Amino acid sequence: MGLDLITRTEYKTYAGISSTNSDAVLDVLIPKVSDLVKTICRRSFVDYVTEYKTEYFEGGTASYMPEEWPVISVYGLEVSEDYGSTYTELTEFTDYALNRANGSIRSINRDFPILINGYKLTYNAGYETIPADLKLAVLDLTSYYLKNDSAVHATGSAQPNTMQVEYITTTNLPANIKRVLDLHTASYA
Repeated sequence: MGLDLITRTEYKTYAGISSTNSDAVLDVLIPKVSDLVKTICRRSFVDYVTEYKTEYFEGGTASYMPEEWPVISVYGLEVSEDYGSTYTELTEFTDYALNRANGSIRSINRDFPILINGYKLTYNAGYETIPADLKLAVLDLTSYYLKNDSAVHATGSAQPNTMQVEYITTTNLPANIKRVLDLHTASYA
């Protein structure tokens, strides 16, 4: 999977670039920035809009919150009483329903019983059109990496004969980008 959150054309329009001099760099950088944003936010945004995502859960609760959101549609929810060897389709609106208010899958009339590998959910989720604030953050982050030679630079200099590596965390990001990514970060609490 791994669809990009922006295109080269979108970035060049945003940055006012008309030449093709930076195309090769952008073709490498845009997928990496898209993957970084997806990792920071713990969701893919676009990868499962047209492709199905399948998740397994064990029950023990009245609802299940899928990893990806917003949920567009549920293709199917199946139950297995033989530890995932075989599955039987549950009926939407009889056994379960999609709670459109929060994107959860709710059991109707009872909790989902605890079953090892007991439930298989297949669904579509994400955005057909990326929210404008998220798109702007991805465009800004792409600019940030272009201006910083595709790296987050350390404040101190490396000593001779040593290599210095700084791993990016969300606290290293410019505040305007971090604020937007925080708004779109999945919380599993």
